Amino acid sequence: MGTGGAEGTEVGAQAARSRALAVLRIRSRALAVALLPAAVAVVLIAGGLTGHMSGGSWGAARWVVTVAAVLVLLAAAGIALVVARARPAVSPTVPIAETAAPDLYRMVRDLADRLDVPAPSAIALTPDCDSWLEDRTHPAHGPPAPQEIPGTPPGRASGTREPTAPVLVIGSPFLWWMRVGELRAVLAPVVAGTGPSAHPDIAAARRFVRGLDAAVAVASAPGPLTRSVLGGVGWVARLLLRSCRGHAAEMERGVAAAAAERAQAVDYGVRIVAQEQVGLAYAGWDRLLTRVALPAWRMGRWPSRLDAGVVSALTELSRRDRLAEGFTSRLGERPACDLLEEPGSVDEAASLLAARLFHGGPAEPGPGWAPVAWQEYPDEVVDRKWRTDAARLHRVLDSLGVSHSADSTAPDPEGPTLSRVLDHLTAAPDTQAAHRPGPTPVSPAPEQVPFPETDEEDPTDGMDGHGGILAASLSAELAREEAAAPAPPAPTGTSPDDALWDDGLLPLFPLQPPRTGRELLADHVTAMVCCAAVDTAGAAPGLDWLDGPSLLVDGERAVDLAPRVLSLVEDGDPEPLRGWLTTLGVRPEKPVRLV
Repeated sequence: MGTGGAEGTEVGAQAARSRALAVLRIRSRALAVALLPAAVAVVLIAGGLTGHMSGGSWGAARWVVTVAAVLVLLAAAGIALVVARARPAVSPTVPIAETAAPDLYRMVRDLADRLDVPAPSAIALTPDCDSWLEDRTHPAHGPPAPQEIPGTPPGRASGTREPTAPVLVIGSPFLWWMRVGELRAVLAPVVAGTGPSAHPDIAAARRFVRGLDAAVAVASAPGPLTRSVLGGVGWVARLLLRSCRGHAAEMERGVAAAAAERAQAVDYGVRIVAQEQVGLAYAGWDRLLTRVALPAWRMGRWPSRLDAGVVSALTELSRRDRLAEGFTSRLGERPACDLLEEPGSVDEAASLLAARLFHGGPAEPGPGWAPVAWQEYPDEVVDRKWRTDAARLHRVLDSLGVSHSADSTAPDPEGPTLSRVLDHLTAAPDTQAAHRPGPTPVSPAPEQVPFPETDEEDPTDGMDGHGGILAASLSAELAREEAAAPAPPAPTGTSPDDALWDDGLLPLFPLQPPRTGRELLADHVTAMVCCAAVDTAGAAPGLDWLDGPSLLVDGERAVDLAPRVLSLVEDGDPEPLRGWLTTLGVRPEKPVRLV
């Protein structure tokens, strides 16, 4: 490391230590305030014993101050106990044992040696495009598992490693998309952060702030008894957090600056190129989750190879947009997932955790929550999704009393048809039906979910005529199905992360807001069109890595369907869609197969 880099590292570390001391001074002041009544009581008692503070008023003051001191000490002890015992939040991750990834541990340990910092105590993966160090030294998290490292000299074995070493959390998409050299360069600034983290003042300040944050969470737990008993604890913890918030933020900035300066000496040129891949991985991961994984999760299936899928998505993205030169030669290098002994099982665990975090699915596979492979996705997810949505659409039409045929004198077809949907959306509505806030079923069921009657939400989503009523009906039908769905079973494992799985808080990171009535109607009409194309025109369901479920016509993705459906749904104009159906040979009058 050059002189400038060493000086920059020292400046950042010094700034972090000074801010850590400021946080610890706030802790000391809080302790002094708690001890102040006791100190006054001791002075008064000593004055009475020596005869300097005798008399009626001094005796009353001694009793009042002594009782107040005892109460303050008891309250301070209770607050300190809650802060010390409260379990700090831990990020949901997939732990990686050294036996499952010896090459990855070896690379991280060599990187720590080059940076002259302590090695992380363990490695874990998160289904996100980020990497960080996480302190898990709280007793509630359990001691780190001892790791046997063959060939290491005494004192370097993980059993004698510093217990304060944080855990290195790596984004799982990085392992599959990045090459080994790129991952090493990206992790260098992160691993360098273990150096400042090992400083006693910084570690103590972090423990204090994390304890206060955990105490606030404990005091905010639902329940009248908790709020009444721990209300004072929460108030004091929030007051202390506000006091040290600025110092803690500056301390973390100093730690990050020191780590970045220290990492300048390791793979700096490669890191510049690797940062471009970080942005690309984030774009592909977000697209994969929202367009591909989310439809499967809604169907009760979870793709078991999401990390492998991000490689396909990014390959397709690079091919379409020509984002990188020399892309083929880059894929010829060794991928970072080769550092894992069993990348498939790790990918499956990370994929299940992603479904849990982003969708709120069950923690374990089950009858209604089964994994799906990518080669099975078109049949198991796309086709089922289309036919399920089409069946829901026709159930709603049945509840509205819509005939299967536009000609009331003609006999109804034997099954559901696309013509029924087209005729209903293009028929001229009567005056009363156009202004109804919701559907009027012919035989209303007692368990039917009523339409929301709030000023904030319009069940018709601003649509007029039959389209608005149908959109509101679909929203109510979907709400009824979600309300009737069984709650996901509680996890049966005993992982330290079990406390995070509060079903009332899941999903922790929802991918998309709830769909509007207009979006639901467009999705259901699209599903009905696709079912008709598959059953009558020889089309097939497919998977597009960037757009999710797709209709394949002669092996090519049909990219011009969405605007024609929107013309029907929003403008009531069926001609663009009818022309498209005629060109492909789709027969809308033929019944389709539903689930």
